[in-house]
Amino acid sequence: MACRWSRAVPSAGAFAFRRFFAAALLCAALPFAPSIEAAQDLQALIDAAPPNGELRLPPGRYAGPVRIDKPLTLDGQGRAVIDNGGKGTVLTLHASGAVVRGLALRGSGVSNDAMDAGIRIEGDDNLVEGNVLEDVLFGMEIQQGDRNRIRGNRITGKNLEVGLRGDGIRLWNSRGNVVEGNTLARVRDVTLANSAGNRIAANRIDDARYAIHAVFSPGTVIERNRISNTETGIVVLYSEGAAIRGNRLRDVSGGGGACVTFKDSGEGLVEGNDFLHCATGLLANAPLSTERVLTVRENVFAFNTVGIFLYGEQGGHRITRNRFENNLSQVVTSGPGVGSANVWHANYWSDYQGFDRNHDGVGDTPYELNFYADRIWMEIPKAKFFANSPAFELLDFLERLAPFSAPHTILRDAAPRMN
Repeated sequence: MACRWSRAVPSAGAFAFRRFFAAALLCAALPFAPSIEAAQDLQALIDAAPPNGELRLPPGRYAGPVRIDKPLTLDGQGRAVIDNGGKGTVLTLHASGAVVRGLALRGSGVSNDAMDAGIRIEGDDNLVEGNVLEDVLFGMEIQQGDRNRIRGNRITGKNLEVGLRGDGIRLWNSRGNVVEGNTLARVRDVTLANSAGNRIAANRIDDARYAIHAVFSPGTVIERNRISNTETGIVVLYSEGAAIRGNRLRDVSGGGGACVTFKDSGEGLVEGNDFLHCATGLLANAPLSTERVLTVRENVFAFNTVGIFLYGEQGGHRITRNRFENNLSQVVTSGPGVGSANVWHANYWSDYQGFDRNHDGVGDTPYELNFYADRIWMEIPKAKFFANSPAFELLDFLERLAPFSAPHTILRDAAPRMN
């Protein structure tokens, strides 16, 4: 009910005056409370607006769900709230060339089957920017939408266990979209499925399962994102030509996940990223062919349990000019001979024990990493529980001092950098 001021002064009595004063305070505290009629008329206002027009909502709370099926600018001016009351999707954008900005959207349903969301986009060339989505199962979902721009939004999911949450942003069969400068928390994943050529840039993702998950999505670019406190970082599955560059990932340590995982995704690039304090920095299998290898260059792997974990056959990836600093294990492979064809060149290794007598910035002797006692837990994963225990360290020391058999070489960097 709208607040209505009365100009009449109470005739007499302190009790009447207190009632008047309390009513005045209530109206002052809720200056933008919408009327019931305004909440009911929001869809009618959208339907009545002309195509390519602009509808600026006055401050207040409006009832969802809302549907836009024509090119239209809907501007909440940062003070309009659309509340769906815990049922279904709040706003459906079934249009192309529309703009949705400055809105607060909240209260979606809780059905994963129906993918109840804050905003669902079913069109091309739309701009969704500067919105706040709270208490929503899925944040934004793009279904068969191309060249949309999702920019500068804040998305907070429902307070559920991580496996029961919806995706913060989900793209399905969508191409050429840009997801940039958004902040996401308490969501499950950012997912790209069967979606080629999308760009995910400069987002902040915290408290999630997979920060970014690209499957069957070739040409995906993931750059300059800040990811923390997730179970797994960036996962690239069956997606050719993906580029992962300039991201910063820290505290990615749940469920044995890695900061970046590549599986059967040829010609990928991992460049200029920081992988800090994670279970594993990079996890990758062998390339599908010698021409479709992974390029890993100029990254920082620091204070992780494992810097890089390689599995599969001989490999052939190009791993150059990276910094491996104080990882519990710099590089691990799934068995002897795995990754022996990888190219290692000009990396910095904090545990390198050589010298640089000519001061050219390159070690005088190669950096070599071999299997010793650590082969035990690589071949018997349960034995990893004892890694770094006094008994294990003693066994490793004796094996290095007087090996019972020739060790298997994991890698050889012929020109290790000194700084």
